[in-house]
Amino acid sequence: MANKLVVAPAPHVQTSQSTARIMRDVVIALMPALAVSSVVFGVDVLRVTALSVAACVLFEYLIQKFLVRGASTIGNWSAVVTGVLLAFNLPASIPWWIVLIGAFVAIAIAKMTFGGLGKNPFNPALVGRVFLLIAYPVQMTSFPVPVNGSFDALSGATPLAAVKHGAAADVLGVQELLLGNMPGSLGEVAALALICGFVYLLWRRVITWQIPVTILGTMALFAFVVAAAKGGLSAGPVLWQFPLFHVLAGGALLGAIFMATDYSTSPMTVRGSVIFGVGIGAITMCIRLWGAYPEGMSFAILIMNAVVPLINKYVKPKRFGVK
Repeated sequence: MANKLVVAPAPHVQTSQSTARIMRDVVIALMPALAVSSVVFGVDVLRVTALSVAACVLFEYLIQKFLVRGASTIGNWSAVVTGVLLAFNLPASIPWWIVLIGAFVAIAIAKMTFGGLGKNPFNPALVGRVFLLIAYPVQMTSFPVPVNGSFDALSGATPLAAVKHGAAADVLGVQELLLGNMPGSLGEVAALALICGFVYLLWRRVITWQIPVTILGTMALFAFVVAAAKGGLSAGPVLWQFPLFHVLAGGALLGAIFMATDYSTSPMTVRGSVIFGVGIGAITMCIRLWGAYPEGMSFAILIMNAVVPLINKYVKPKRFGVK
């Protein structure tokens, strides 16, 4: 019995999962989407991703070595995850120097300024993405058109942009949305691959279903209500095409599955996660339908990241023994 009793400070919950293992699982879950994107846009996908990952790892190492002067944490793979997610928010045609700027903002400003992994209030990759979108809007909204795995022309007409400018929600069929035959960022063109990654993360118990499902469910319900309000319940196929389109197009799946579920920037409780997800879904749809940008997922997640401390303050887990 004595061997089973441990007297030590918290935390008292022991698990076989480590930060490095969790981060490696996230990278593995992103590999199907990376593979599909490489087929759609060609070798430049690998160039952007490799450069983003290398830059994020290098910036974190240099900051820890020369500024923080602490133990290196690049072995926990968190910088790798940030690099991959940042790349997934960029077009394949993005210039190399913009990738470096985005990586610097993500690591140096959004992560290390607050003390590193677990202390950052905002998702680093999204901070990098939003900064680049504001600073370099032309490059960030010029998307390569998939042409046999390469691109011969640039276009800003992503599915979301087309619908925002008056195209019907069935501008692309479900097959194109699932398989990725459309312009967009690296992580926006492979809905089916992202869903496979979601299943893998659930199986590995890296994330729970509440935040992704709540975000996507809120978006679908919001889109259904808007479609019904515009065309009435007799609108026919639009009633299901519009919600399905908004769930599968753009960064909805990437943001809901891989970014909103970040441990340090999401609520601690199930009820808090539901509130968090509803907020992200509603804000995303408001920006998509009535905002200046066709995509609102990044802004929505960052806004709700700022609300997380308030959610955690008022939505607390019950103490043991309290009914």
